[in-house]
Amino acid sequence: MKRVILVLAIAMFSFIETNAQVEYKIVTSVESIVPSGLGRSRLISASVDRDYESFTSEKTEEDNTRNKSKRKDIRVKDFEETKLLNFFNLAGIRFQNIASNDALVSSKLSTMAEEGWELAFVTSGVESDSGKDDGQGIFITRYIFKRNK
Repeated sequence: MKRVILVLAIAMFSFIETNAQVEYKIVTSVESIVPSGLGRSRLISASVDRDYESFTSEKTEEDNTRNKSKRKDIRVKDFEETKLLNFFNLAGIRFQNIASNDALVSSKLSTMAEEGWELAFVTSGVESDSGKDDGQGIFITRYIFKRNK
């Protein structure tokens, strides 16, 4: 009889769906590719959360009301900022700076892993110098982490 009860209890627990709640965190590196080393490069991570629903409106054919959320309420003033080196200096591309940035980013990724975060996705993009009169450019990478709450 005890075995039957045990088997039934195990069977019941196997049908219970376990929903692990997951949280996400994004770390962004912005590395300047502005000639002459004039740009700013940083590793950025928000220290506070924002609920996207507070700043979201849904438009329909019947209700085309404008989203009236304030930009100042969206802005995050509490964030972690790590200085990185620019890709270029006056002499041109600086490989030592790239290696230095890699060491800092690796350190951040390792720390995140130690805190229980799992690197889920990495995405990057470039807005590069488009010619003689542009003088602008960044290389941006977003590291998207997740962990169970």
